[in-house]
Amino acid sequence: MEEAVGIRWHHFITRMAQRSYPQARVTLEQEQPRLAVVLRALGGDAGLSIRAAAEQRLNTSRSWLQKVAGNGLRFALAWRDADTLYLPAQLEFYPSAELNRELYLWLTALASCQPLLVLAGQEWHSLNQQNVKLCLQHYPGLEPLYHRLVVAEIQERDLRLSLKKSAWAREEAIRLALAAPGSVAELPAGPGDPDPVPLWLYDGRPPKAISRQPDNDSGDQHPAGRGAVTDSKVRRQADFADDPDGRDGLLIFRLESLFSWSEFIPVDRTSDDSDDPDAGRIAEDLDRITLSQNRSNQASRIRLDLDLPSAAEDDIPLGEGLPYPEWDYRKNTLRPDYCRVIPMLPRAAQPTPLPAELQQAAARLRRQFSAFSTAPLIQRRQLQGEQLDLAGCIDHRIQQLRGQGLSSAPVWKQQQHRHRDLSCLVLADLSLSTDAWANNEKQVIDVIRDSLHLMGEALDASDDDFALYGFSSRRRDHVRFNLIKNFNEAWDDVIHGRIQALEPGYYTRMGAAIRQAVDIINDHPAEKRLLLLLTDGKPNDLDIYEGRYGIEDTRMAIQEAHRAGVITYCVTIDQSTADYVPYVFGQQRYFRLNRADQLPQLLPRLYLNLTGRML
Repeated sequence: MEEAVGIRWHHFITRMAQRSYPQARVTLEQEQPRLAVVLRALGGDAGLSIRAAAEQRLNTSRSWLQKVAGNGLRFALAWRDADTLYLPAQLEFYPSAELNRELYLWLTALASCQPLLVLAGQEWHSLNQQNVKLCLQHYPGLEPLYHRLVVAEIQERDLRLSLKKSAWAREEAIRLALAAPGSVAELPAGPGDPDPVPLWLYDGRPPKAISRQPDNDSGDQHPAGRGAVTDSKVRRQADFADDPDGRDGLLIFRLESLFSWSEFIPVDRTSDDSDDPDAGRIAEDLDRITLSQNRSNQASRIRLDLDLPSAAEDDIPLGEGLPYPEWDYRKNTLRPDYCRVIPMLPRAAQPTPLPAELQQAAARLRRQFSAFSTAPLIQRRQLQGEQLDLAGCIDHRIQQLRGQGLSSAPVWKQQQHRHRDLSCLVLADLSLSTDAWANNEKQVIDVIRDSLHLMGEALDASDDDFALYGFSSRRRDHVRFNLIKNFNEAWDDVIHGRIQALEPGYYTRMGAAIRQAVDIINDHPAEKRLLLLLTDGKPNDLDIYEGRYGIEDTRMAIQEAHRAGVITYCVTIDQSTADYVPYVFGQQRYFRLNRADQLPQLLPRLYLNLTGRML
């Protein structure tokens, strides 16, 4: 009973102290696709991704009810860095959902004009006023939107703020800076932190956190275990701290309790590499996460070695591999011979017929693709041919009766067999993420196997030249390129066996795999060349191949493919495609699946539509 009363009291006092409008809530997840387009359309950095910002703790003014309820302590503020624009996960500042949407739009427009370099000595309010003026100068059409937001913000600040007399001068200066950007040079002093201004961008990450971030190409600082990984959509702030070495403490014990040296086990209690099931929940409650760089990385190496199969169990390497370059967007240069792509053949592959559960779908696809590609074109009213054209004969006889008969009558019809000069290479992502479950019955890797089976059946029936490959990676010197079928091999049970032997690999160094695929397809001449990429995640690897670095390298590889005359298309299962896939592949060169188990049925139809537009 006491607990029930406490819960009801908490809900009541929280609702009474609330200074927002949940009924007008707009979420970033809903608006993110539109905002990504707006950011690039307004000339913002095309490589920026949009993510949710974490809440920060601020010492602002609070009403008596807010103090009782414990509200008004944490705020999600918009900010950006070189790679990402961080926006609140939800907006409910204003009573109208349309105003909250316009706030998302304004923050995105402001971020497209915000310079990354902050001038020394400039305060956050001065920088925001300059950015607002710059944004309105570049995009004068946003002035009505901005003024609507300013009016709504000033009205809401009258309702939600409970200020002391000593804080009013600072508040009046903030309101003047909103109404007339550039008119306030300095903010008057006041108690605590200024109340947040939703229309401005904040400095979300201190410079010291950036300077301590390691830039290690070898990737030894990153553990590579196969444990569960939680991918939070919220970017949190962090500080770096020195890692204790465990040797500075004072240990008091009775010497006679140590019977022999053989019973002493040195255990470093200052670090623990075991998984904490509550780590994710604890991280959600932290305003700031402190990180330390552990100088001892034997645990990560041991964990990585245990995850790798032995040479006797691993796939068969077909040579030492080929070196490929990699694009470093930070230095704006192409690193020559930076990656090594190693062709691999599944060791456990045995000739296997098409799985029974796919035979009905495969027969339907074969009928469809056979009619699409090999149906002869009937040419009528020809001077020569294989069969008489009945309609042509009737027309010729009518002309003879009219005295208009010709000596050589076009009364024949002939069949012209068409051949599409098209080659297609299907490149499947076989990274560790394919080990996840697509539904209650199949994993993602099972769905990819079924898709390759059906895609091969369809392409074989269409007489199009095609090849099938898969890829994964483990750092830059070990990019695995799995051979399933090359252009010269026949489609038979051997290929089905290789598909059935596919297993989840490691990571997704996409740029090197695309460059290898482009070289292969260019060695097989055809009028139209298509590279079809199947993936379920972003480019990533153990070393620096993360975030924007991997995205920029993949984008450069796609541009190189286009310059070589190869048409690229991406089919992705990743739900965050609005961030990077249009930027990497182009607006009309990708397709997103809502569910992974839709891939086997949709992939052949997608290929049919795509090649129909190409020819």
